[in-house]
Parts: sequence; structure tokens; C-alpha cells
Amino acid sequence: MTASAQAALRAAVAQLSDAGIPDAARDARHLLAHAMGLPPDRLTLHLADPLTPDAAALLAANLAARSQRQPVSQITGNRLFWGRNFRVTQDVLDPRPETESLIAAALAQPFQRVLDLGTGSGVLLLTLLAERPAASGLGIDLSPAALNVAQANAETLSLANRATFALSDWLTAVPGQYDLVVANPPYIAEAEMAALAPEVRLWEPHLALTPGGDGLDAYRAIAAGVAPHLAPGGRLLVEIGPTQAQAVSGLFRACGLPDIRVLPDLDGRDRVISAQAGSVRQIA
Repeated sequence: MTASAQAALRAAVAQLSDAGIPDAARDARHLLAHAMGLPPDRLTLHLADPLTPDAAALLAANLAARSQRQPVSQITGNRLFWGRNFRVTQDVLDPRPETESLIAAALAQPFQRVLDLGTGSGVLLLTLLAERPAASGLGIDLSPAALNVAQANAETLSLANRATFALSDWLTAVPGQYDLVVANPPYIAEAEMAALAPEVRLWEPHLALTPGGDGLDAYRAIAAGVAPHLAPGGRLLVEIGPTQAQAVSGLFRACGLPDIRVLPDLDGRDRVISAQAGSVRQIA
């Protein structure tokens, strides 16, 4: 007799709990919904349905992967961010809720041209372009594999006509000026890597997590090179670790970046450093 989805869910929760997975019930629901081809918020309506052999096989593979601490987003291949689904692979950073604080800050003022440094999955650039239909932008990354993911996300979101992606080591190959420059750079210090959750330390690209050393090298590169690429009145917004506000603000100040502010995330932790160039001009 074919087991119901409800029975499969109970077994999945038990399996993930036994493997020591945090939030086993939540992850089990997501993985079961994925195996059944359902949005997670529709699973409850189908718990009485029988689980097909194909769905059962996919669920078993999903649970095995999660038991090895692979992130759910990599298993399902997508992550919801700012209300949109983004493709996620082992080649890109898994978008995190706290990064939405940067999006909120960026949307607080108008912009037309966006530069996304270290674009990864393209989540910053593409979210901003989706929210501002008149805007266009460039996303750069050092990883060709990440750029492929970003391009695929642009096409899925029907933004490929306004989003361009290019290979660059920070600002070395970036042309032109931009009204808005954003970045969620690698900022974890080398000494902090061992304490990261296995989902991050073992499965996400180290290139997107840490530059080594004190974790500040990306900010040094951005501070040293961004000024020529900021249009008059242009803004720079970068995500930081919650203990890095003073250090990053100091780097930006030492390079002559004006109007530096520290912005919190929804939990009240320092999360974004902003700077704005002088001679503000009106953007239509």
C-alpha cells in the first residue's frame, strides 16, 4: 500500500531530527513539498494524498542530502528573496534574510544605473531592477560559474534586457559611473570560518564567504576603487558583519568617501554601511 504524504512527513521529520538537523520539521515540509512538486504553503492541502513512487524516491534523496547538512536551498535549487524565487547552486552564496535590509535602504532613494559588486546569484541587482522598471545595471563577479547562475536568474525573471554580467576582480574591469553601487562581499575572517554552521562552511563557496585574514580585504578594494564609478550624488551600500561597522566606516572615511552612515537590520544589528557622493543631481 502506498504511504500518504502525511506518513512520509512524519518519517522525514524523524530522520532529520535523528541526524541533528535544526528545524527538522520545517525542512522536512520543504523537502516533501519539493518532491511532490508543490509550493511549501500548499503542502497541508495534500497531506492525505498518496506519495507516488517518483516523489518517494526524490524525497529519500533530498533527505539523505539534508542529513549531510547540504542546505535546503541547494537541494531544491531555489531560495525566496524579497518575494521572488532565485536559483541557488553550490557556486553562489545562499541569499539571507538580513540582506533584505540592504535592498530596503537602496529602494529608499531613486536610481537608474546600478552596479552590483560580487553579484553571485544576482539577487541584489535583479531584485533592485525588478522593483524599479526604469533601471538597468551591471553585476560583476570573479566566478564564471556564479555569473552563469546570475544570468539564468535574469532570464527567469525577464530582466535579461536590463541586466548585464561581467567577469571582474572587484572594480578592475568596471566601466562608467552608477547612481547606486551595492555589494554583499565576503567578510568572514579566516579565524571565524571553523565556527560556521556546516551548511555554510561545507557547502557554500569559500570565495563568497571569506577573503582570508581579518575579513576586510573586499572593503579595502571597494573603498580604494569605487569613487570614480559613483555618479554625482551616487550612493554606495555594502553589507557588513555585525561587528565590522567601525572598521569598514574607517576604511571608507580614509579613502575620502563622504556621508558615511551605519544602518541596522531588522534585529537591530549593524548590517549596512552607506556612503553618498556629493553634488546631488536629480534623477528622473
